[in-house]
Amino acid sequence: MRRFSSIVLLLMVVLFSTCAFAAEPVKIGVSLGLTGKHSEASRLQEKSFRLWETDVNRKGGMLGKKVKLIIYDNRSEASAAKEQYEYLIKQDHVDLLFSPYSSEHTEAILPLTEEYGYPIIASGASADELWEKGYKYFFGLYTVASRYAVGFLELLVQDDFKDVAIIYAGDPFSRGIAGGTKQWAEKFGLRVLLYSGIKDGKKDFDDIIVKARDSKAEVLIVCGYFNEAIDARLSMKRVGWHPKVYYASVGPAIQAYYEKLGQDANHAFSSSQWEQHGRLPGSKLYHSEFVVAYGEEPSYHAANAYAAGQILESAVRKAGSLDRKKIRNVLSAMNTVTIIGRYGVDKTGRQVKHFPLIIQWQDGKRQIVWPKDLSTATPIFK
Repeated sequence: MRRFSSIVLLLMVVLFSTCAFAAEPVKIGVSLGLTGKHSEASRLQEKSFRLWETDVNRKGGMLGKKVKLIIYDNRSEASAAKEQYEYLIKQDHVDLLFSPYSSEHTEAILPLTEEYGYPIIASGASADELWEKGYKYFFGLYTVASRYAVGFLELLVQDDFKDVAIIYAGDPFSRGIAGGTKQWAEKFGLRVLLYSGIKDGKKDFDDIIVKARDSKAEVLIVCGYFNEAIDARLSMKRVGWHPKVYYASVGPAIQAYYEKLGQDANHAFSSSQWEQHGRLPGSKLYHSEFVVAYGEEPSYHAANAYAAGQILESAVRKAGSLDRKKIRNVLSAMNTVTIIGRYGVDKTGRQVKHFPLIIQWQDGKRQIVWPKDLSTATPIFK
């Protein structure tokens, strides 16, 4: 009799689980630049979003319902991203949304998501100005752009470098990094010998690289996305300038940087919002699952996407509902740890609990060179 009761109970549990997953799924939408200039980072984010989708459904989904991701390709165009988020809201009737990759695309969709009350976790955006517009449903995931290079500047000061050149692309993210880097460099007593923008769409940086070389700067800092990091390095090679130190945002943090440049990628510095060092809960497992699933190394862009899923999952659980206002209230007060580190925001939604690592390519590998207690190698200055 006891055995019969156990079997009945087991069948009821299975039946309940089957019914729950047969119900309407929790639909979550996102638009990414899977083609075009943001494809390298966006495809990594897509893979991590899919990995999170698999993992969360393996654990029972959200509120007992299966999670279904709807992902569109915005071709790295901000206008297309805006149109697709409108479609996700009005036609797909998604329950929740993830943010697109890039600050420019995120800026384009925020008025819409704010109007319809969709909480957005910035898994691909960090331009400071995004948090200066009074949005109530927008939350940062990692360090704002103006503080991206602070750790790198500390390394320069420690090694007695004095003169830097800063060049930057025209988008909000790149301008944010450049402006913040210039301010912090001057606070650290460094001399900024060149501070110049790059014309939009320009791939040949030879002219501006010659200006940087002629300024006699020891350090070149390039503020941009993946393509700018590649194009600047190729221009340096063409004009025959090899500064003692080369830093570029975004690009060197992605494996494809080395695949495109080979040995020329070595010694490049960058900031990374995450690297696998085994000291963050779940980070090692995430890394191994990603490598097994896709046969490549995840970058911080990939890890940020997964972390955004973790945070959203936790917020829904704490809210006990898909009510977006309740989820928004949870996100505004939540203090938690993800695979990339701690999440916690101020009253504007700006992330205040996270800091980036500084990495450098050495002998074909990304190494952590700052902070010292997490470093895997000593920085190399030529």
